[in-house]
Amino acid sequence: MKIPFILNSEDIILDAEPDSKLLQLLRDNGIFSVKDGCKKGSCGSCTVLMDGKPVPSCIIPSAAVRHSNIETLEHFMKTQDYTDIETGFRQAGINMCGYCNAGKIFAAWSIISTDPRPAKDSVLKVARYFPCRCTDTESLASGIIMAAAARRKRISGK
Repeated sequence: MKIPFILNSEDIILDAEPDSKLLQLLRDNGIFSVKDGCKKGSCGSCTVLMDGKPVPSCIIPSAAVRHSNIETLEHFMKTQDYTDIETGFRQAGINMCGYCNAGKIFAAWSIISTDPRPAKDSVLKVARYFPCRCTDTESLASGIIMAAAARRKRISGK
């Protein structure tokens, strides 16, 4: 089945079985920031932005992306929003393992793009959902709050 969608700002049409998952479709086409983790949508390692919202690609049927806009970490890493997150994470001393990057980075983006001054309690609620041990919950929450500050500074020009 042919599936037309936007992948990383490019209109494409890919062949996929209707019951295959977006994760496999992306990996079969050279997108390796999506990791093959739990296959249940809970670990975050396969996260992508689908129409601007973080989703676990391991549970999204390929057919569901028809006419959607999918952004992967490879593409997102070229944005100023990524630079803000990278700055905040670096300031918090976060060194991620690479396996969990997409989930944590897209969760951070989702938080700071909707709330320019996120409260630590609300950030901690989200940060607790990432089981990877490379980053503790407190550091991740601090990194997200610092990323929000970096974003505010960039946007305000100060």
